[in-house]
Amino acid sequence: MEVSAVVLAGGRSHRLGRDKLGELVGGRSLLQRVLDCVVPLTPEVILVVAQDQVPPVSLPRGVRVVVDLYSGRGPLVGIYSGLRAVRRLAAGLVVGGDMPFLNASLLCYLIGLADEADAIVPRVDNLVEPLHAVYSPACLDVIGAMLEEGSLSVMGLLERVKVRYVEEGELRRLDPELLSLFNVNTEAALRKARRIADRGVGHD
Repeated sequence: MEVSAVVLAGGRSHRLGRDKLGELVGGRSLLQRVLDCVVPLTPEVILVVAQDQVPPVSLPRGVRVVVDLYSGRGPLVGIYSGLRAVRRLAAGLVVGGDMPFLNASLLCYLIGLADEADAIVPRVDNLVEPLHAVYSPACLDVIGAMLEEGSLSVMGLLERVKVRYVEEGELRRLDPELLSLFNVNTEAALRKARRIADRGVGHD
């Protein structure tokens, strides 16, 4: 199955109190680190932003900006907005714009599983990572129906589609510290990300 990348950048950053995507980790902004990883992996990258949001970095050529259809209503809408924008019949590799240590090998592994289910989702200790996952075009109709019902739960989506969970053992073979799943939502997480980057971990 052909796959495009969808980067979710329209979050409100409530817990950090400012636009986190421009924060520097290891000399690069959070968003730049994400784009540096995903741009080489797929032929198309969609950046989903909130209304009136200006990306904090200069975007690589070919990255297409799409405005969240319903800003401020959570990641399910962001996934929907991104999937609607990808090329016909392409699945979407969906990642958060605040994930500074994405692992290209792990992402390629998820992409390679895209034809096994409607959603390819990491799971660690029974906790799933739906914003580091691959979604098939079949998810569009399901999400559309959910939005009409007023349901905004990504977990609700996973209950309605066929999911191939990628378990911890599979994940650690390619990403031993599971840093690809690390995201920055708080000052503490930002400090931790900078410490990790200072160790030279996560540099492509």
